Amino acid sequence: MSKLTLLLAIIGIFAPTKVLAIGTGYITYPLAPEKRLVSTEFTGITSTGGGIGLQGRFTQKINEKITLDAGLGIGSGERDSRFFAGADFELFPDYMKQPRVSLKTTFSNSEEFEVRRNIFTFAPTVSKGFSFWGNEAFPFFSLPLGVSLNGENSTYETIVNANAGITGNLPIEGYEKLMGTVEATVGVKDSFTALFFGVSYPLN
Repeated sequence: MSKLTLLLAIIGIFAPTKVLAIGTGYITYPLAPEKRLVSTEFTGITSTGGGIGLQGRFTQKINEKITLDAGLGIGSGERDSRFFAGADFELFPDYMKQPRVSLKTTFSNSEEFEVRRNIFTFAPTVSKGFSFWGNEAFPFFSLPLGVSLNGENSTYETIVNANAGITGNLPIEGYEKLMGTVEATVGVKDSFTALFFGVSYPLN
């Protein structure tokens, strides 16, 4: 964990002021306990104040039930200066015909349209493994519900998103240990719409 702390500190020192971070991440993939991933994700917010960016994410499976992730990135647009950290708690495993069900909690601090916000979200998440042309992948859907606190005037608003995507090992010869993700985020209430694509490398 000391190497992770050092890495985040270096990124915080050298990153530009515009920072962007979104997405469900790799928590729906059936990682082994203590498995760690570092991922790079290309992001694009398509709603008002949007822009494109590049995001970094660290993911670690703590035990059979809990997965942690954290990250930040650089980007353009009016939604910037954002850092996030979260935890996913598995309620039911992916077993037989039963899908995996979990609850992901996330905290982020961001500057959106020149307003500093602290955002807390809770996202019920459902995923299920399927075989696609001989390769297993995991489609998922989540519904982040949250509260966004305005740090300047001490007001808050509720936010709702709908996220859908898929994760899995890359079906490319020689690169099978890399994982990829594709995700779409739709802003339902006081949020944003975005797309992103990511590739993840296992550290152990």
